[in-house]
Amino acid sequence: MKTRDDIKAIQLSDYRQPSFWARKVFLSLDLDPDHTRVVSRVLYEHNPGHDRSLHLNGKDLRLSSVKIDGVNRALDTFFHDAEHLHLENLPDRFELEIATDLCPKNNTALEGLYLSRGAFFSQCEAQGFRRFTYYLDRPDVMAVFETTIRANKTLYPVLLSNGNFLDSKDLPDGRHEARWHDPFPKPAYLFALVAGDLGHREDSYTTRSGKKIGLHIYVEKENLAKCSFAFTAIQKSMQWDEETYGLEYDLDVFMVVAVNDFNMGAMENKGLNIFNSKYVLASPETATDKDYENILGIVGHEYFHNWSGNRVTLRDWFQLSLKEGLTVFRDQQFSAHHGSEAVKRIL
Repeated sequence: MKTRDDIKAIQLSDYRQPSFWARKVFLSLDLDPDHTRVVSRVLYEHNPGHDRSLHLNGKDLRLSSVKIDGVNRALDTFFHDAEHLHLENLPDRFELEIATDLCPKNNTALEGLYLSRGAFFSQCEAQGFRRFTYYLDRPDVMAVFETTIRANKTLYPVLLSNGNFLDSKDLPDGRHEARWHDPFPKPAYLFALVAGDLGHREDSYTTRSGKKIGLHIYVEKENLAKCSFAFTAIQKSMQWDEETYGLEYDLDVFMVVAVNDFNMGAMENKGLNIFNSKYVLASPETATDKDYENILGIVGHEYFHNWSGNRVTLRDWFQLSLKEGLTVFRDQQFSAHHGSEAVKRIL
């Protein structure tokens, strides 16, 4: 266990660009509560003026194999432990493939990939992605992600990740896979994965340019009747951001997962927002005016992060207040527009 003396203070003045930039990430996950295999293939590009060493972050990882441009590297030829992986003398451009093994069932940190009520969820802000694989887990490193998820089809019929759905297929032994592609570079803290037996509802929104966006809400099946106002909140958020800031939604589908015990409250993962159900779901028989007001504001806040935080992101975590402060300002404007400006100003 780390002691106070082991913890090194991080100073704003310590910021340095990385020696390499990650450009594309191909992530493959074979899900199992006890033994999940993660294979990441990352295309790295040298940052001119920096050395040729690559220092990757990890957390509680079991390293299985490493390949550089398809060639195996013996694990005793470079430094690595559960939290670090260092490579030296690297070329200008290369593909790094890393295989790691996880045990989501035992992940009680509720960061990275964990199991809750029989379903898989992820939480990567601020430094949770390093629990999936060794990576440059910092917000100034933005890459395009393609994610392939495999799991038991009966237990986990829903397989979700960021971006646009590519395809799915059945596999032997009762398993299946789904592929997702996020065409916009993003930092690792916005990666998301959900796999489980969830119910869902669908609606749509047509942008001012005429693009039809699919709206999908995934919930525990007993909550399917409580999704109606959440769709209204999403549609109002999209329309308001277009009319006020000229910002259209940029993917083919916008997904919300709302479950009863999501630990972070709400998270703006690109194209796949995850919420605690308290902040999304409402029943006309029991919800108060305050409940509806909170849902409108919180759904709006996470949606507005699509531009103020996701597409335009922070350089380092000292800038957290910039993306959160701007998005809070935007959600307050939005709530005032749909309620009372005077009341919103006072509260």
